[in-house]
Amino acid sequence: MTKLASLLAVALSLLAATSGTASAAGSASTVTAQDVLEAPLLAELNRVRADHGLHPLAASLPLARAADGHAASMGRLGYFSHTSANGTSFDRRIARFYPVSSSSLWKVGENLLWSSGELTPAEAVALWMASPGHRRNILDPAWRKIGISAVLVEAAGGLFGGRDVTLLVTDFGVRS
Repeated sequence: MTKLASLLAVALSLLAATSGTASAAGSASTVTAQDVLEAPLLAELNRVRADHGLHPLAASLPLARAADGHAASMGRLGYFSHTSANGTSFDRRIARFYPVSSSSLWKVGENLLWSSGELTPAEAVALWMASPGHRRNILDPAWRKIGISAVLVEAAGGLFGGRDVTLLVTDFGVRS
């Protein structure tokens, strides 16, 4: 698969998660955090939001933990989906880290992307902006917080076919 084809393997919308299955072959993969991508990705997302007259997103540790867990799980198990390997929906998964509590407003969203080649934050955001569902997430004026995870998975199994891949997860949230 070409780099462009890999990059275009993004989930098509917030609610239309791709189906995926766990793979035992993915369990031998090495998953390494790529924290160096996370701050520049947040800066690029906030640049795009500013260009559209929107307030910047603030980094959220609870949302980052949700994103980290999901990125690592997809990498280890070789699947790509908003739905967790155990069938949990993305909003229920995120709620374990970013609870509703006594909030009168609680909303979360998620963008995913994987690439088998080099990937810059600008390239990732450009791909998401070219996808209507991802663009809606990025430009949603309701969002206040974001958690970002970037992981490198060496010899990723399952869907990734043994390739080295970078997985990006952005979990958006607002509660008040």
